[in-house]
Amino acid sequence: MKTFSATPADIEKKWIIIDAEGVVLGRLASIVAMRLRGKHKATFTPHMDTGDNVIVINADKIQMTGKKRTDKKYYWHTGHPGGIKHRTAEQILEGAHPERVVTKAVQRMLPGNRLSRQIMTNLRVYAGAEHPHEAQAPEVLDVKSMNSKNTRS
Repeated sequence: MKTFSATPADIEKKWIIIDAEGVVLGRLASIVAMRLRGKHKATFTPHMDTGDNVIVINADKIQMTGKKRTDKKYYWHTGHPGGIKHRTAEQILEGAHPERVVTKAVQRMLPGNRLSRQIMTNLRVYAGAEHPHEAQAPEVLDVKSMNSKNTRS
């Protein structure tokens, strides 16, 4: 029996929409990363982009367990001496771009290579409930009902 290796002709991409309202960030990010990479498919091939296109809505209503909302820090460096800066997750979620928390969580669950950077282009995250992808007829993936631990109130 030969090992199956997907070619570009074998790849079928679907559009999936996920509502992030009330869902725990890490659990959502791991599900989204798996869907983006294509590991949920029998035709998964490690060196090909076999995953689906994922739309995440209501990213500003994401939940975090424990004190992560106030204690979790996102660091970056300006490039100048002593230029390390940080923001808490709460500051980012209440700021102008709350979708960056979800994007960064998904990105850090993918391997750090060229394929992952290409795969990240298949992710669309929106802070509100509106999105411009109705023409793609996305299927709804209910993450809340997958596991009772996926949600917090």
